[in-house]
Amino acid sequence: MRNLLPVAKGEYSCLLLPTVDVPVKIDPSINVFGEPLQPCSDRPVTGYFRDGCCNTSDDDQGSHTVCIEASKDFLQFSRQNGNDLSTPMPDYGFPGLRPGDRWCLCAVRWLEAHRQGMAPRVHLTSTHIRALEIVPLEVLRQFAADLN
Repeated sequence: MRNLLPVAKGEYSCLLLPTVDVPVKIDPSINVFGEPLQPCSDRPVTGYFRDGCCNTSDDDQGSHTVCIEASKDFLQFSRQNGNDLSTPMPDYGFPGLRPGDRWCLCAVRWLEAHRQGMAPRVHLTSTHIRALEIVPLEVLRQFAADLN
């Protein structure tokens, strides 16, 4: 896990601190609104970099940039389509997702679910701006879990 910038006790920012062991150029931690990216989940720990945020880089071929809130229907849909997110895989430190868990999902996978009428809700303040390369903001807004 990368080093995150502490904000206050018990909180952290998605701004990644450089480490010596990962020579990857990280994209700026910006959400779909052009604001600082907010954390997605640390229980379970998510993100391409397993930093709790939907940070990304050119190395992230899947674009794990959409912060979703898993639902029972979505998890079942995902499993039936070859991406089982609900089964624990202890060898990889993955506890399996349950309804209500938040997770950095591949933008293409979210779009696929949307086209099949199974898209999960999205936390836009925690969704990386690069998700917009694949999914239009207007579409994501229709599934926003964090807008009033």
